[in-house]
Parts: sequence; C-alpha cells; structure tokens
Amino acid sequence: MENQELLDKLLREMRIRGFSQRTIKSYFLYNKHLINFTKKNALEITEDDIKNYLDFLLTQKKVKKVTLNHVISALKFFYDSLLEKTIFLRIKRPHRERTIPTILTKEEVKKMIDYTDNKKHKLLIKFTYATGLRVSELVRLKIENLDLKEGLVYVRAGKGSKDRVVPIPKILVDELMEYLISRKDENIYLFPSFKANHLSKRSAEKIISRAAEKARINKWVTVHTLRHSFATHLLNAGTDIRFIQKLLGHKRLTSTEIYTHLTTEDLKRIKNPLEYL
Repeated sequence: MENQELLDKLLREMRIRGFSQRTIKSYFLYNKHLINFTKKNALEITEDDIKNYLDFLLTQKKVKKVTLNHVISALKFFYDSLLEKTIFLRIKRPHRERTIPTILTKEEVKKMIDYTDNKKHKLLIKFTYATGLRVSELVRLKIENLDLKEGLVYVRAGKGSKDRVVPIPKILVDELMEYLISRKDENIYLFPSFKANHLSKRSAEKIISRAAEKARINKWVTVHTLRHSFATHLLNAGTDIRFIQKLLGHKRLTSTEIYTHLTTEDLKRIKNPLEYL
C-alpha cells in the first residue's frame, strides 16, 4: 500500500472518530513529516526510525517537550492503533515540564480594563477574565450561545470537542446587552472582524498585550494569562477546585491542580520562622 493511500486511511479514521480539525491537521502533518524524514514506506518504519525522528525534532528543531508528547500521540495513533504495528512499546514519553504560569493580581486586571479606551476591546478583556475561555473559544463565540437572561455562556465544541456552560456576572450581562444593542452589523460572532467573520486569535492577543503595556504591567500577558488569573482568583476565593475544573473545561483534575500552587491567601497566613526569633 502506497504512503498516500495510508495517509488517506489515517484521515478517514480520524474523521470517523470525530477528531477536531486541529487534531486531524497536526496528526496528519506529523505522520507525513516522519515518512518524508525516513524516505520509507510507512509499513516499513521501525522503532529506531521513530526514535531518530524524535531526536531530530528535539536537537535540530528544538521543539518543546509538550510538542514532542503531541508528536508521539500522533505517531502512536497511526502506527499502533491504525496499522497495528505495536512499535511504541519501548518508546517512552518525555517528562512533562511543570512550569508555573504567569498570574495577574486583581489590581493589574483592573488597570488593564481602566487603561483601555476602546469599548469593544474593554469588553473583550472583561469577558475573557470573567469566563476563563481559551483564545480559540473566545474568538469563535457566537451570539446565539449567550443566554443573557440566565447569565450563561454555552461553549460549544471546546477543546476535545466538549461543550460546557460558564456563568456570566450580572454586571457584565448588562454591558453585553448594551454592546449588542449598539451593534449595527448582523455578524453572528460576539467579537466580529472587518476582515473576516470573527476576530483572529492573533488580534485578540494583541488587544490583551497592548492593554497590559498601557497599564505598565511588566509581565508577559496573553489571553491565557487572564484564563490562569480567573482560575487562581476563584481558588483564592474558596471555590471548589472541581467546579473550577468544569468551568475551564479540563478533562483531568490534575490539569486544574496546578492552580493550587499559585494561590497566595494561605501562603500569606503562614508565619515565617524568622518572625519567631
């Protein structure tokens, strides 16, 4: 069977299993890249070929461990699950990097909002912080998925193609109503773009980073920074971690537990040994 035929088989299987478009694209590209790297038929690729490819990505392409883990998942699905070659038995995943994300204080979030003059941009910052949405979920959010009467936003087909519901605070519901009433276009997205149907992820990130610059916040601030801050501030306020897990759309509780390392309220109450001297 030729490589193109095998790759077409991979695409078909992923579509049948309901993989997201993003996963389908990345899994296909990594497997195609491996074939081009080895210059072999996919059915002839060995464990050593795969290890050489992974080593090439690490040493030559300088990919991060989280990316390498994703590559392994892509290759393992093709060779072990689809082609039934079982060549991943001795291929181990790299240890995950546990870096602590950047968190904003409540005062810094407020400064970002206060220093933003554009009403649409100000609303985007407030909405991101109030809901903890991922940047892809934020820019693709449709007006029809807002239930302003109940104060809820329905996140459709989030990461892992899963839906979830996130509450919207009353103060923001009122602002959203005013914003939608003032809108003169018929665009279906909450945050439209003049060049496309909805705001691009890059544009959303620029809005957030510029707001941080204007507020003179000396941190690397992204949409995900507001998501991290949303979760951490909820945890500081005593919100149950399992509830936060649902709001963030995390599949595993371990993904949410990183925020337990970021809470400061308990740390502030600890008496340092120096104080007892």
